[in-house]
Amino acid sequence: MTRARIVVDRDFTLGEVPRRIFGSFVEHMGRCVYTGVFEPGHPAADEDGFRTDVLELTREMGVSVVRYPGGNFVSGYRWEDGVGPVADRPRRLDGAWHTVESNAFGLHEFVAWAKKADVEVMEAINLGTRGVEAARELVEYANHPGGTALSDRRIANGAKDPFGIKLWCLGNEMDGPWQIGHKTADEYGRLAQEAAKAMRYVDSSLELVVCGSSGSLMPTFGAWEQTVLGHAYDEVDYVSMHAYYEESGTDHASFLASAVDMDHFIESVVATIDAVGAARKSRKKINISFDEWNVWYQGRDDADSPSQVGKSGWVEHPRLIEDVYTVTDAVVVGTFLNSLLRHGDRVTIANQAQLVNIIAPILTEPGGAAWRQSIFWPFARTSALAQGEILRLHVDSEVMDTPRYGDAALVDVSGTYDADAGTVALFLANRSVEEAADVEVDLRGLIAGQVLSAEVLTVPEGGDRHSVNAADDERVRLQPLGGVSLEGEGSVVRLRLPALSWSAVQLEVASA
Repeated sequence: MTRARIVVDRDFTLGEVPRRIFGSFVEHMGRCVYTGVFEPGHPAADEDGFRTDVLELTREMGVSVVRYPGGNFVSGYRWEDGVGPVADRPRRLDGAWHTVESNAFGLHEFVAWAKKADVEVMEAINLGTRGVEAARELVEYANHPGGTALSDRRIANGAKDPFGIKLWCLGNEMDGPWQIGHKTADEYGRLAQEAAKAMRYVDSSLELVVCGSSGSLMPTFGAWEQTVLGHAYDEVDYVSMHAYYEESGTDHASFLASAVDMDHFIESVVATIDAVGAARKSRKKINISFDEWNVWYQGRDDADSPSQVGKSGWVEHPRLIEDVYTVTDAVVVGTFLNSLLRHGDRVTIANQAQLVNIIAPILTEPGGAAWRQSIFWPFARTSALAQGEILRLHVDSEVMDTPRYGDAALVDVSGTYDADAGTVALFLANRSVEEAADVEVDLRGLIAGQVLSAEVLTVPEGGDRHSVNAADDERVRLQPLGGVSLEGEGSVVRLRLPALSWSAVQLEVASA
């Protein structure tokens, strides 16, 4: 039996839970937009062609902000193609994903969809094939009230009120050689700096995200952030991070411990940001936008895998990287959410990539059903229960040895304390695939009155760690977690976590 002890102290917190860490991502890629969020003629489509079943699941997930329209797609995208009468919009070749883009869905449609989904818009601009002028013009079109050529064009296109978009990404993965308009760090840093200045000349209230390196394994990582911030530090508010993980071969232990690497990645970027700030003698604090993260099986070679991009010719919205997620994947996603919460003082925006069909928590069939993948559940419960302040927990857990990341705690935890509501929420993963875990939670300065909820996602009856959901069988889901008890007049909580599981427990608490 694995054992762990957690100390919760109401006085040790990191700060308020940043609601924007429960973000998602919609890119013009595969079937994320077309037959994902947008499918006119579908039985569940509304008057705007938006799939209401997907809208309902997006709201159920508790998504707070959605990044759009890319991703790799944005670095070859002309935003003007996606506005105005749909019949007049041009069809274009998208070189990023080797598809035909109809432009039937664009900025107006996305803003309308975001309003119905109750999410904030996070808009990305093209700094690959375009630059300062296009960025400035897009801000004017989207956000200026009226009385100018571009704002009046928006009004003529049906949007009297400005969109009021505050969050903007200055391009995407610009250090990646796969990127359309790939740049060196100096080239990109200067371009981002000037685009940021021009955009703020139009709307001074913008919050701007500069591209960090595309990943921690890139040869540019570290030096890229340092050089780019050397140019743009005073003009930006966030540095982007992207990370994807997958299980490969027989090394399931390293996969289950992937959040150890995520922790290290975040802390490395924070250190680089702060080193640049210190060298500049600046008191400004730049935070992190972890605007792409997920499990993504990039190593597979199925018909819809990344290696097959372009092999089917130029077609519209083909099936592309529609990964089907397992129990194991869901537990790992739960630990990623823990990592984001544990660093919520600096990671204040995060976007799981992507929302629908593309490595997504939601899958759909054209003309058919929409359903929840296994990874839907950790996101939905964490978003719902993580309220108030992030707890700075002390965790003493047995460890497992992993080939990639060394020792990793078998029990991975994050938690929040909502003083106004009188609740503590704990999010716990048991990484052991063989043994249950006995967990003791020691409350300091708090007394638990009752267990408000206790749920667990684990291997379903008759299944195994590779079990998945289907349209007609969502068997991998949250179930009641039994055996949660209060002892010591509410000062101690005891739990037993099943092997390979992710759990969410909410306690009613009062000050001791």
